[in-house]
Amino acid sequence: MSRVLLAVVVLLAALGAGPRAMAQMLSFADLDGWDADDHRGALKSFTVTCDKLDDSDWQPICRLARDIDPEDDLAARSFFELLFRPVIIGSPPALFTGYYEPELRGSPVRTPRYAWPVYRRPPELRDGVQWYSRQEIESRGLLAGRGLELAWVEDPVDLFFLQIQGSGRIRMPDGKVMRVGYAGQNGFPYRSVGQELVRRGVFTIDEVSAQQIRAWVKRNGAAGTALLHQNPSYVFFRKIADLPADKGPIGAMGRSITTLRSVAVDPKFTPLGAPVWIEKDGAAPLRKLMVAQDTGGAIKGAQRADIFYGSGDAAGDAAGTVKDGGRMVVLLPIDRAYAMLPEG
Repeated sequence: MSRVLLAVVVLLAALGAGPRAMAQMLSFADLDGWDADDHRGALKSFTVTCDKLDDSDWQPICRLARDIDPEDDLAARSFFELLFRPVIIGSPPALFTGYYEPELRGSPVRTPRYAWPVYRRPPELRDGVQWYSRQEIESRGLLAGRGLELAWVEDPVDLFFLQIQGSGRIRMPDGKVMRVGYAGQNGFPYRSVGQELVRRGVFTIDEVSAQQIRAWVKRNGAAGTALLHQNPSYVFFRKIADLPADKGPIGAMGRSITTLRSVAVDPKFTPLGAPVWIEKDGAAPLRKLMVAQDTGGAIKGAQRADIFYGSGDAAGDAAGTVKDGGRMVVLLPIDRAYAMLPEG
């Protein structure tokens, strides 16, 4: 028995079962496709944020994770199977959507081509307090002339989707790239313009997608702008320096997220940093172990996850059509998993 696996056995013996709450525990054999996944990728993603988990039931697990050979799939799989238990929180079916890091064309200064500002956070903005709505900010020019512009981009619809994604890359005319990340929000709840188009009968729920929304807005001029104003939420950004081009954007845990290994969740139900087994159905099904490393304004509920598809246009095309059912299963430390089971 290796030193790492011996430490795992010792840790398992120390784990107890605390007070119990409602949940449904599964075995790893119940997870569709578990054996076929590359568990090394999940382990690498897990270790990116594991040191951010302060609770006592996570700390020894994270120490062991750092000792696992990241290229040994059997060791990675054994790590998850020995130290975690799969738990369904909430009631499937789940709702899976996708998000990505867009790349926009922009400029550090305003020009006739680049006329739409990407704003940094106003100093008077307070978290959790409603400020001005999207329509008020844009129609009244409330931020103009205050020196809050990080960059200028060429397309207002691209700017709208940058705000929905919460991070992005802005490619300047000289080829340099500015990485921007979430810095705050105006306190208004996110409202889906896709759902608004469905409500109006423009599209069915199966037809609407980011691509369809983008095309409709561009075709419809002032009506398109008015549709975007139906979402009162407005996001502000900060410049992220020294983030390598091959790294994903910064998630809610303050670390880079990983393509098809990171998901945004509702932290009221799913602990940030926890491994999450994804069984996504639909046209491009996924059976994959990911890590809850991000959040989102539209991600609400126990069986709800937004899958990170990567950066650039191809990732946007893949993410923009995802609206699928399935099941998500959270992997919890053994004592925490048993504590969630009903008594009796």
